[in-house]
Amino acid sequence: MNIDLHSHSSRSDGVLTPAQVAARAHAQGVDWWSLSDHDETSGLAEAAAAARDLGMGFIPGVEVSVTFCERTIHILGLNIDPGHPELQVGLAGIRQSRFARAATIAERLQDCGVAGAYAGALRYADNPELLGRVHFARYLLEQGHCKSLQQAFDRYLGDGKRAFVPMRWPSLESAVGWIRSAGGKAVIAHPGRYRYTPQQFDALFEAFKAHGGIGIEVVSSGHTPAQSKRYACVARSYGFEASRGSDFHTPGIARTELGGVPPLPDDLAPVWKDWI
Repeated sequence: MNIDLHSHSSRSDGVLTPAQVAARAHAQGVDWWSLSDHDETSGLAEAAAAARDLGMGFIPGVEVSVTFCERTIHILGLNIDPGHPELQVGLAGIRQSRFARAATIAERLQDCGVAGAYAGALRYADNPELLGRVHFARYLLEQGHCKSLQQAFDRYLGDGKRAFVPMRWPSLESAVGWIRSAGGKAVIAHPGRYRYTPQQFDALFEAFKAHGGIGIEVVSSGHTPAQSKRYACVARSYGFEASRGSDFHTPGIARTELGGVPPLPDDLAPVWKDWI
């Protein structure tokens, strides 16, 4: 089966509604799908209904922002109870911090000569509480301040750049605890994106497992083949279950198309083994 357990809608930083993401997943041949918006579960009811109408299996998810070793990482919560109170309180706190950061980003862009950034970015965000850097990047591209979204990060929004505003996210222990309390499995998302030393990666995997983390995203659109092999070895070494996801945000980007990433290695236990 084609199983994709990582995607985003306009409820966070994607561009399609939850129902539109479901339709695209179905059109791409996905059999089981998860919507996992950043720090937000408000799109899950729409996503589940659309998947049901299409005859596609659905796993409710969320992607939680975490600070570990002074860097931001993301933890997927898969097969969660979206309405669980402890999870919702935790996510609401993250969204409040995101909202405050957005205002500061707009102020720094104003100092860089970019006028109207807050209102402009807001036009790209269906959910004002999730106004983030990618929405500002889309506004910068629209206004001609950059030639691509990546260039917006390279010039203005990336770590250490002129409009970068650091965030102190919840701890790894807190995020895993919220996911577990909501009945879900915690999975490290796209580990190949994190700029850790080998020692810091070891500390991450050990702490994650100690707190009750279950899985690691072995196959992701952000991974090279070599990285997928590396994290398959990590899954074997730590006894993690393996997950697979496109990290879909926007149509038309081939490497992140829903259902388009390679399959998991046969010898790994898939994170969905208890559900599908």
